[in-house]
Amino acid sequence: MRSTSAATALAVLFGSVALSVAAAGSASAEPAVLTQPVGLLADAALHRVFVADQDNGRILATDYNGTLVDLNVGFGRPGDLALSDDGLTLYASLPTSHEIVALDAATLEVKTRYGLGAGTDPREVAFAGGRLWFSYRITGDDGLFHGNLGSIDPAATDTAAAVALGQLPDTVAPYYNAAILDADPSVPGLLSVADSGDSPGALNVLDVSGTTPKVVAKSEGGQYFGDVDLVPGGSQVLLNGSRKLSYADGTFAEAGSLTETGWSGDVSPSGLIAQAYDRHVSVYKAGAGAPVRRFDVGTSGIGEVAWAPDSSRLFALAGTGGTYTLKAFAGPTLSVPTLRVDAPASATRAKRLTVKGRITASVPLPAGAKLAVTRIDLDSPGGRALPAVTVQADGTYSFTDTPPAGGTVTYKVGYAGDAEHTPAGAFDKVEVSRATTALTVNNDGKLYDYGADVKFTAHLGTTYKNRKVEIYADPFGSDKPKKLVKSGTVNSSGNLSVTLDMTRDTAVTAVFAGDSRYKPRTAKVTAYARVRVSTAVSGHYKTARIGSTSYYWFHKNTDPLLTTSMTYYPGRRQRFDLQVYYQGRWYSADSQYFAVGANGKSAVRLEAPGESGIRARMRSVYVNGSSGDSVNSTTYGAWKYLYFSN
Repeated sequence: MRSTSAATALAVLFGSVALSVAAAGSASAEPAVLTQPVGLLADAALHRVFVADQDNGRILATDYNGTLVDLNVGFGRPGDLALSDDGLTLYASLPTSHEIVALDAATLEVKTRYGLGAGTDPREVAFAGGRLWFSYRITGDDGLFHGNLGSIDPAATDTAAAVALGQLPDTVAPYYNAAILDADPSVPGLLSVADSGDSPGALNVLDVSGTTPKVVAKSEGGQYFGDVDLVPGGSQVLLNGSRKLSYADGTFAEAGSLTETGWSGDVSPSGLIAQAYDRHVSVYKAGAGAPVRRFDVGTSGIGEVAWAPDSSRLFALAGTGGTYTLKAFAGPTLSVPTLRVDAPASATRAKRLTVKGRITASVPLPAGAKLAVTRIDLDSPGGRALPAVTVQADGTYSFTDTPPAGGTVTYKVGYAGDAEHTPAGAFDKVEVSRATTALTVNNDGKLYDYGADVKFTAHLGTTYKNRKVEIYADPFGSDKPKKLVKSGTVNSSGNLSVTLDMTRDTAVTAVFAGDSRYKPRTAKVTAYARVRVSTAVSGHYKTARIGSTSYYWFHKNTDPLLTTSMTYYPGRRQRFDLQVYYQGRWYSADSQYFAVGANGKSAVRLEAPGESGIRARMRSVYVNGSSGDSVNSTTYGAWKYLYFSN
């Protein structure tokens, strides 16, 4: 069964929009872009879906997944599509060329063209009673538009003789425009014909099984029709996807409305209703007033909807921005249960806890329905099945469990689905307590000479199963990232050691990842490293002691050259400290910073005093922070003693 909405109604609701026909769930399918799509329908014989591109003169075919499989072009502005009862011939109305074309549904190649004559603009098409019926519009002698009904006999060999115009019975109200048509193979021989004019129009159901159409039911106007569908199994039509009208006595009377508002719809041969509105489709079972399922479709609107003839799928044009995507929904009549799981936020390991919940659905679950329960924890990351739980009559359920493992414990509850319901699943998480173990690292705060080999030992206390520890070293300075230096199982004493070459201040971190009964732990210490520093003296003429201290002896007019060697780091400076001896005490004479070259050298020439008897001393110092970086600890070089003689 298929149904189309009037092009004018679509234009009002959606404007000129583009449609992308793409495979539902298939990333490899190439999308096709259309504007003002019309004539969405599904073919049971070929398992194809057809839609026309009004602006670009194309007719497209997709499979039942929405994947584009074929297209043909050059059709002007197609008005509508219809299928023969056997699903092998596709008909398209072409208002711009005043004709109806018959295409091979398997190939989309044109088989026959039926010319209608200039001034006759066909609109909607429907196949009923062995003939193709089409609504059309002409301009009357009064200069106004008038609508009427025509037919094509596909068995006729002469295409001109096959066309019959003016088939609208004289006893019905005059039509202002081309009519909205609907036919259904499960309601053989009947055709609904609704006025699509701007003025409130008439609705008629015709018997087209004979030589000429006969009125089964008619209205005298006063209705607005955007979409009309014949309802199988009873003398009813669905108006605008929302209202049911009965015509059993030859006139139309209200027969109830669906609970939700609709713009348009489609009715399957089995009586299922798909109702399109805003950005969703609601599905109603035959005779039901409330939907059994609802699909959210697109983000900006929805176009036409169409059932697969066997009701196995529902097709909808989903709007997103300026495009529409053809989506296929499998199992459209299955009720979707809502499942809730409520577990306590926290619990004590090895103590019993209770999990509760509820499952609800638009169609009640069968009595005694079972829910599968799975516990996921650190000991069972793949999940462990727990006994199934029975759903009570009100949809509630509960079960108890004693979690053997701590940490995050997840309880997953699932319903497998049945003939009337989709599967459903939900979960909730519990934070289950774990004990805290000891984890330490030695050498915190200790200071070592540059290059010293230092043994760091991590000690792990009692755990359940995991005895593994990782040790990370993070030398100061952005050029040396933190890295794993040792990973392994602690020994029988709970220790894991690693030896590090201390060339910089270094943060050492031990990590225990935890296990199912003990929390993760981290222990961090910082050990410090000096720089390597020494000073060479040149320009002296001898060394000799003054008292117990060895001095470098210089002539009073000779400038000493003091060359410092210090561990290099970009931008590093050494502090040059100078002191002078006077009356039994050392006094600070100067303190300056000098750059250390890339070769680790810093040479400073000291200006000679020009007089004899002067005693001085100097040293090179690395000062954490002040020397241009903070990757080592402050380090003082040895004093160098200088004596100036004649």
